[in-house]
Amino acid sequence: MKGRPMIRVVVDSIRVSLLTQSRVVVLRETEGNRYLPIWIGQFEADAIAMAIQGHEPQRPMTHDLLKAAIGELDGLVRHIYINDIRDNTFFARILIDQAGRAIELDARPSDAIALAERVQAPIFVADHVLEQAGVLFDEEEQSEDVTPPAPSRSAEPAAETSSENEPELNEDSLSIFRNFINTLDLDDRDRPGEKS
Repeated sequence: MKGRPMIRVVVDSIRVSLLTQSRVVVLRETEGNRYLPIWIGQFEADAIAMAIQGHEPQRPMTHDLLKAAIGELDGLVRHIYINDIRDNTFFARILIDQAGRAIELDARPSDAIALAERVQAPIFVADHVLEQAGVLFDEEEQSEDVTPPAPSRSAEPAAETSSENEPELNEDSLSIFRNFINTLDLDDRDRPGEKS
C-alpha cells in the first residue's frame, strides 16, 4: 500500500444490469469524473444498500456482526482501500486501529464497502486500479447522463426492495454505463468483479 497514490471515492449507486440482472456497485471519485463499476452478488448489494439507506435489520447481518466485533475489541476502522485488480478480480484491505496497533485485513471490496458504510469510514481506491478499470466521462457526458447524487448518497436497492426516495431504474439512469457494458464479454468469468 505504501507509495501508491490513493484516491477518495464514495458509493455513487448500486445498479442492476439490464442484460444479466447482475448487481454493480459504482464508486465515484470525489474530486474527478471517474467511476469504478464492480460486479457484486445480490446479497452484497443488499448489504451495501441497507447501510446507505440506514435500515437496521432485526437481527445482525454478517457486516453488522463484523462492526460489533471490531468495536467490542476496541478497534476502529480507519478506512478501506481497494488496492488491486488482477485477472478481472478486485482486491481490498480493511485498515483497523486497535489501541495504536495497525491491523490490515484482506477482504472482498463489497464486504469492505458494506462495513465502511456501517462505520462511516472513508473509501479509497488505488490510482492504478482506477486507471485500469475506471470509466471516464467528459463534462458533456456528465451533464447529459449523470445526475449528481443527493448528499445522502442514495443507492438503488435490489429488485425486491423499493422506496419512494429511490431513483427509478430506466434507460436514462443507466446510460452512464453504456460504454462500460459494451466493452464487456458477457461471460461471467470476464467481468471485472469479485471472486468468492
